[in-house]
Amino acid sequence: MKKIITIKKENALLRKVSKNVSLDDIKSKKIQNLITDMKEALSRESHGVALAAPQVGELLRIFIVAGFVFANMEGEEYDENTHKTQVFINPEILNVSKKKMKGDEGCLSVPGLYSWNVRRYEKITISYFDEFGEKHTRGASGFLARIFQHEIDHLNGQLYIDVAEKVEKVDKNFKKID
Repeated sequence: MKKIITIKKENALLRKVSKNVSLDDIKSKKIQNLITDMKEALSRESHGVALAAPQVGELLRIFIVAGFVFANMEGEEYDENTHKTQVFINPEILNVSKKKMKGDEGCLSVPGLYSWNVRRYEKITISYFDEFGEKHTRGASGFLARIFQHEIDHLNGQLYIDVAEKVEKVDKNFKKID
């Protein structure tokens, strides 16, 4: 397993559109190793909830969401054996709600900046493939819907700072810096 570094906003790769992973390649050693490396990289980030392949230098339509996010959604204490990090390959937005909500967002690729005013759809439905090549459809609302939209933006070459109403400098504890 190689050490993966999360690239930062200045890297032009983050502004490019990612390519779909062919269904034949999902189970390949290259893609499976990338997924393993992404999971390891995300686990090292104390404030990370999700990670997209472009953030680790791969222009592929893959993102992962940390298992503790799903534990929190279920109101359960996180157990890494029960609440696995989930993999989303070639996600497509199928439906969004009419209603939008404002909320907090930060990004591992944009350290030191945070916004309390990012408008996202309240609900979203996506289709995707998991790391085994199985196709799924999943709806999400609230925080998970926000994560899906944030990560799909990464796959489309966008950063949350492109859509935030106001971005502010913060310290490592997310306290505003004047």
